Amino acid sequence: MEKHRCGWCVGDPLYEAYHDEEWGVPVYDDDTLFEFLTLETFQAGLSWITVLRKRDNFRRAFDDFNYKTIAQYQQPKVDELLKDAGIIRNKLKVNATITNAQAFMKIQDEFGSFSKYIWAFVDGKPIKNSLTNYKEAPANTPLSDTISKDLKKRGFKFVGTTVIYAHMQATGMVNDHEVSCFRYNEV
Repeated sequence: MEKHRCGWCVGDPLYEAYHDEEWGVPVYDDDTLFEFLTLETFQAGLSWITVLRKRDNFRRAFDDFNYKTIAQYQQPKVDELLKDAGIIRNKLKVNATITNAQAFMKIQDEFGSFSKYIWAFVDGKPIKNSLTNYKEAPANTPLSDTISKDLKKRGFKFVGTTVIYAHMQATGMVNDHEVSCFRYNEV
């Protein structure tokens, strides 16, 4: 019997695998949270599938999303990244990734981990919505507005409210699986 999935991923094997295995699963690991934040940053203005198809290239190009290494990138590395056809070559987003890695570590210093900081916005547990159709999901919420403003205040770039809401969905801070989706009660 075919599993019912959220409508946004149906028909593309890569999208379906991402949906089935990762999307909406609560992430409390700083390394993974940074990876998703970086990918969401590059996704701004593009489709998620575009970024997903380049994910392995991003991992390679950005030292497996090691934020401690990324925070130290200098101009020669930026120049190298901007020549890498395997990633999205946007100078502002590349520079934002470096800035975000530095700000990420400042949050770790202040809160003990980025996970503690970000999950505190939802009291440590996912918000479970009740969508019948993925198109009902908002692009942003008052909570994503609040998180976005706080991150910007802390020096992050490309973390607008829509990017942050997508990050919340991807990392399981909010469960926006359709109620009929087989993953709705699993995550």
